[in-house]
Amino acid sequence: MDVSEQEREEIINLIRQGRPLPARYRASLFEDALETELIWPGKTTDVERTVLPFQSIEHIDEPRSETVVRPTLFSMDEGSGRQTGGWSNKLVWGDNKLILSSLVNGPMRQQIDDAGGLKLIYIDPPFDVGSDFSLELEVGDHSITKSASVVEMFAYRDTWGRGRESFASMLFERLKLAHALLSIDGAIYVQCDWRVSGVVRMLLDEVFGSERLLNEITWGYRIQGVGKSTWARKHDTIFYYSKSSVYTFHPQKEDVIYDKPFIDTKRHESEIKNLSSKKIEEIIARIRSRQSLQPALKNQLFDTYYNDVYIRDVWDCDSTKPLISGSSEYLNYPTQKPKGLLKRIIEASSDPGDLVADFFCGSGTTLEVAERLDRKWIGADLGRFAIHTSRKRLISVQREQAKENRSYRAFEILNLGSYERQYFAGIDMSLPAEQRAAASIQKREQFLELILSAYGGKRSEQLPGFDGVKDNSCVFVGPLDAPVTEDDVRKAIANALKHGVTRVDVLGFEFEMGIKPAMSDEAKELGITMTLRYIPNDVFEKRAIFKGQVKFFDVGYLEIKPKQDKSGAVTVELSEFGVFYAQEDADATAAGLKNGGAKIVIDSGQVVRVSKDKKGIARKEILTKSWADWIDYWAVDFDFTSQKEVIAVTSNEGITSIWTGRYIFENQWQDFRTKSDRKIRLTSAPHTYKVPGEYKIAVKVVDVFGNDTTKVVKFKVK
Repeated sequence: MDVSEQEREEIINLIRQGRPLPARYRASLFEDALETELIWPGKTTDVERTVLPFQSIEHIDEPRSETVVRPTLFSMDEGSGRQTGGWSNKLVWGDNKLILSSLVNGPMRQQIDDAGGLKLIYIDPPFDVGSDFSLELEVGDHSITKSASVVEMFAYRDTWGRGRESFASMLFERLKLAHALLSIDGAIYVQCDWRVSGVVRMLLDEVFGSERLLNEITWGYRIQGVGKSTWARKHDTIFYYSKSSVYTFHPQKEDVIYDKPFIDTKRHESEIKNLSSKKIEEIIARIRSRQSLQPALKNQLFDTYYNDVYIRDVWDCDSTKPLISGSSEYLNYPTQKPKGLLKRIIEASSDPGDLVADFFCGSGTTLEVAERLDRKWIGADLGRFAIHTSRKRLISVQREQAKENRSYRAFEILNLGSYERQYFAGIDMSLPAEQRAAASIQKREQFLELILSAYGGKRSEQLPGFDGVKDNSCVFVGPLDAPVTEDDVRKAIANALKHGVTRVDVLGFEFEMGIKPAMSDEAKELGITMTLRYIPNDVFEKRAIFKGQVKFFDVGYLEIKPKQDKSGAVTVELSEFGVFYAQEDADATAAGLKNGGAKIVIDSGQVVRVSKDKKGIARKEILTKSWADWIDYWAVDFDFTSQKEVIAVTSNEGITSIWTGRYIFENQWQDFRTKSDRKIRLTSAPHTYKVPGEYKIAVKVVDVFGNDTTKVVKFKVK
């Protein structure tokens, strides 16, 4: 033990006092001390072990022909052309720490193992993202700025709130969970830039072992300015680590081009002259028919010399170059990476059929490339808009694959739903269901004051059946772990009539499908003004409440009209859609404008141009032309109750499968806006039912911000 007598006494005294030892003593006290370790204030080796059930929000699968499915991939229903068995890809919305923990320790781990294990992880975690979390979106003919959710803002700011140590804490825990989830022959690629590359390297060394570093890749690019006071910072670093000495790697080649001065020009020209007339005509025919030419012709046709070489660990070529705003591939999503970059990584470090994951998936580049390369995948992201962007992108891939008669898998959108809220509320998720339900009721009582404070109201017990008051309204707060039901709303109406209340606000984390506007109209007929509003998960962030950043939005409403034609086919028409967003108050914005200034804001569900002329007179112009302008995506499930949502719940009693009381939305038809096509149809394609009878038809609308509204109606098919 290489410590002095004085140091030895200090160590003994600290142990007796139950205090932690300074990190400098670790190498001296333990024989198996780490070769390298990064130390920062508050560092802990504890890893999240919570297991939360995954709830299925939506199942998406473009119909396919039987000929494109290899028997070893999955089973398929011949009638519908939809996948019925085998691995379905996963797109998960939520905190990736909880997602990783639930994958590592929960029932889905068995599904991953049955799928061959997780063979490759690519992550591009946020690093020093600054304070701008906004996105530019289009509503109708106008561009608007979408602010990030409070949850996203605080999550990213917490990552850098205390400098590099907070980033290290965030990433360290996730890397340890990712390491546990990887198969023994798996590998990971972690992308970062000059600001954190040193930190990331040391974290990876600690988690995977320095001997498992396979490459430190430099991804260079030549865009966005030049260096004046320093060398231009024009590269990212990608660290490539394996979990063990056994891993997949397929060497990749690229064309290296040499200009004429470096080759034998006369020989090169003679090769071109020696092409036969037949070969020349063949080349011309292929060019006219837009077919690719044989690689062997490169050095004969061009005034440069091509040579295939193995790719180095410095990547600076057209196939991996970063995206620019004018690129057809660019989705206007921050941090989006080019498909060529992910194609190189996935092809090199996995095989067709392998499972690939990206737990900071953003716009879904990794997932799209994995699908095109016949890999299975899991993607996760904290941002609702990221999930929505990925969903549209992956549906487009399914459509293209179907058109080309190529295989693809179904994918499902998952979240941790009410279980994540229970976790945030401090409920022990390992408790049996009954005890957890009781704890949920208790926690709800504790959170009532918090929720009401965020809402701008206050607790009140003077009116039984209500939880608080705000201005002239009585407030009812729904449960923590379940949606507000029609029965809940009717009880609120009955209590309002009993106490002579004329204004009621109903707050809920979720609402039963279709209770608005019908319930609001029912209340109105009885002389009660009723408002239904969502409680955002932001209420679990006390700092956001203190700063007044938590916003409660009205439940959107949706009107649909199913119709059956003479042939028996059924179509669904969207007849109305309403949202009530307000990112900025138009009047307050107008007051803050300088004379001659103008700004576009979102207020009360409208895009509003606020301006002030040179004399200081303010004007407001509503730019939103139609309710359809707000719709970015919509989908139809023509038989909504055909598949129950059954989840696997882990507790001290073991793993049990339970029906949540909900149904999985089976996406059977959808339409959405794309970057190149901003139009959207308001009537679905026809659907033919095999058996007449009464069906429940569900329609899901996702607005331009990524928020969804669902309506379910009964329809009798003749």
